Order: sequence, then structure tokens, then C-alpha cells
Amino acid sequence: MKLAQLLFSQGFGTRRECEGLVLGGHVALGGQVCDDLFHEVETHGLAFSVRGVAWPFHACALIVMNKPAGHECSQKPRHHASVYSLLPAPLRRRDVQTIGRLDEDTTGLLLLTDDGALIHKLTSPRHHVPKVYEAGCKHPVSQAQLDALQAGVQLADETGFVRAAAVEATGERSDGFYGLRITLTEGKYHQVKRMVAAAGNRVEALHRSHFGALALPADLLPGQWRWLDGPHLILPAAPAHAPR
Repeated sequence: MKLAQLLFSQGFGTRRECEGLVLGGHVALGGQVCDDLFHEVETHGLAFSVRGVAWPFHACALIVMNKPAGHECSQKPRHHASVYSLLPAPLRRRDVQTIGRLDEDTTGLLLLTDDGALIHKLTSPRHHVPKVYEAGCKHPVSQAQLDALQAGVQLADETGFVRAAAVEATGERSDGFYGLRITLTEGKYHQVKRMVAAAGNRVEALHRSHFGALALPADLLPGQWRWLDGPHLILPAAPAHAPR
């Protein structure tokens, strides 16, 4: 791939702007400035820099963010800042999208990518990708509420019952709320809050800790993001088949 084409693929501007970066001596490969528009670049394992900022090559962008409260998962937010405002310009130009959404007051693990097929795979109910949420409830979580969430509750405007894949009461929290860990394999609107309300309690705080096989990195602070090396880190391992 030619150098200017590589910059364009990574979101560094229009084709002409990327050519200008190269000709202006703003791009370095292996620490050495390269101003040759026609220089052929091997992309595998490539790390380059633009205006002194290091940037790894990714054919498809896939990142994990620790979403802070007060941010909407929307390109056109209505009442709060957008999670996209927390990303550098090249990722915004690549048109990365959130894989599912979190409410503006919900925190925790948020995935973003420009890979449409991966978005479909991770959000389609057919694939049953589990998401784990840590909820802070207004009232103590009773066994009856756990049983109802596990068995299925009826939500307004929904046909049939909606069930949690797993539920667990985690006791009183330091913020004064009562902990509930709930695992879902769907992504309905305000699903955790509506399910808990249908079971007879109220969610006052909500945090997503896991998406598929991926746990939110403990050292990733609210508002920070980092690259992921591939969807294999997210997709749960296929169950082993018993020998015949």
C-alpha cells in the first residue's frame, strides 16, 4: 500500500490532505521521515507516526472504551456530550460506531468499530453474546426478584417474556445501593432498568463490566480507550464437543 493511501485508510484526512502530510515531512516510518508519495508500505505489524504521534495500522478499527457517565452513544447527542468526542480525529473520520449502546448515565465497557459485519455479529440476538451489568438497586434484592428475572418478566410493548441468562445479588454497596449482577444476551431499550422494575425494584446506577469474553480492563480509566487486537478477544469460545 502506498504511504498516502495508507494514511487515508487510517482516517488522516482526504486523499489530498494525506498527500500533503507526506510531502510536508510529517510522516515517519520506523522513526525515519518519509516524504515519498509512492513509497510502498508493508502494513503487517506496521507502526508509524504523524506529526510525532505514534499510530498503529489497523485494517479494521476495534477499540474498547471505559464509558463515563454523562455521555450519549450518538453522533448527534441531544442533552449530553457524545462518546465520539472522546476519540481522536482519525477514528472519528473512520466513522467508527458503537457496538450497541449504553444510556447516558450508564458507565463501563463500550466497544466501537468500523467493521459492520462485526457489529451485526455482536449485536444480533441469534449469536447470544453475553453482556454482564453491575446494577445498583434502590431496595435489597430478594430471592423472589432473582427468580423472576431468571424465569422471565413481561415488559411493556414486548411480546413474550424477557429472561436474564444469569443473575446474582452482590449485597449492599459502598454507594448505599444494593448490588445486582445480571447477564443478558439481548440488547433491548433500557433493558436492565425495565427488567428490574418489572421484578419489583429500581436501578439507580448501572455499569457494564463484560462484553462476551472481554472484561473491562482494570487500568482503563473513565473516558479512556485502547485498541483491541481482534474480535477473538470478545467472542466467547465455542463449546467443546464431547467425543463420540
